Amino acid sequence: MISTPSKASPQKAFDIKTAKVAVMMGGSSAEREISLMTGQGVLTALLAKGVNAHPFDPSIQSLDEIRQHGFTHVFIALHGRHGEDGTIQGALELMGIPYTGSGVMSSAIAMDKHMTKQIWIASGLSTPRSVYLKPHEQTHARIKQILEELELPIMVKPPREGSSIGITKVQRADELERAVKEATKFDPELLCETFIQGPEVTCPIIGSGANARCLPVIRIEAPEGGYDYQNKYFTDEVKYHCPSGLSPSLEEAVQELALKAYLALGCRGWGRADLMIRASDSKPFLLEMNTSPGMTSHSLVPMSAKANGISYEDLCLSILMSATTDANSAERATQSSSKESVA
Repeated sequence: MISTPSKASPQKAFDIKTAKVAVMMGGSSAEREISLMTGQGVLTALLAKGVNAHPFDPSIQSLDEIRQHGFTHVFIALHGRHGEDGTIQGALELMGIPYTGSGVMSSAIAMDKHMTKQIWIASGLSTPRSVYLKPHEQTHARIKQILEELELPIMVKPPREGSSIGITKVQRADELERAVKEATKFDPELLCETFIQGPEVTCPIIGSGANARCLPVIRIEAPEGGYDYQNKYFTDEVKYHCPSGLSPSLEEAVQELALKAYLALGCRGWGRADLMIRASDSKPFLLEMNTSPGMTSHSLVPMSAKANGISYEDLCLSILMSATTDANSAERATQSSSKESVA
């Protein structure tokens, strides 16, 4: 049972001398292995900065231990379901414990690629054409019809997984059924997208609201375009270009789109937008928003931060210092708005 505070209280500024931080890692999602790598990196960095930080795995420890052991803040280093999808965020809200990254609603929406796309489309932001099918819609006839709605190649994805888990690039019509079976191993729903031919890029964002800003864009060059789970984390075959090598105007366009995407979802603290740039006209398209990006030795946010003169340790501490709750975040926004009105 999760104990709740008697009433909400204003959040105090982060004090490195008194804070006791739980670095949440592991969890129960398909990305557990990567989360453990991320969490260990973050934990080591925070300890190096003098933070009283400890590992915490919610798949083997009760969440009530957060309060029982006197943790004052949580650095969420979880990836995927039950960590990046608003569930842990909701539990921490009930306990009144400040945590890193986006709040409950933003985390839940960003974890669902289909819902994310609906908000981006409504906001006038470019994202690939797609077909979304619920389980009862995944008949043989309906799946075959996808080939009439989307041109090959088609990316077939589980909507609520990350790290390229369950994703297949379908280049021939006879590959579609097999790709659907692979995706639905991880999610009962199904998302199919038009493949955007061109460079793959990613853009980290740090901060909240009017203070949110983009870090340098990274261009990703994977062997034969295969930026999959194995290449992301366990090989050195992928080339990462930061500086990206894009023209200044195109890099700016990517950053502008990424920032709009981040704000449209109501994200805060930090995040990373993944995009494709259409080779035919250099138009960027949004793929997804990561609200708890990887922080492993292969990860992209630290790489981009380093190009901007921010060390890994300083990045981790900065993210931790931005930890808050939905209630306190809303209160600060109201106070800021009131000050502007007075001015």
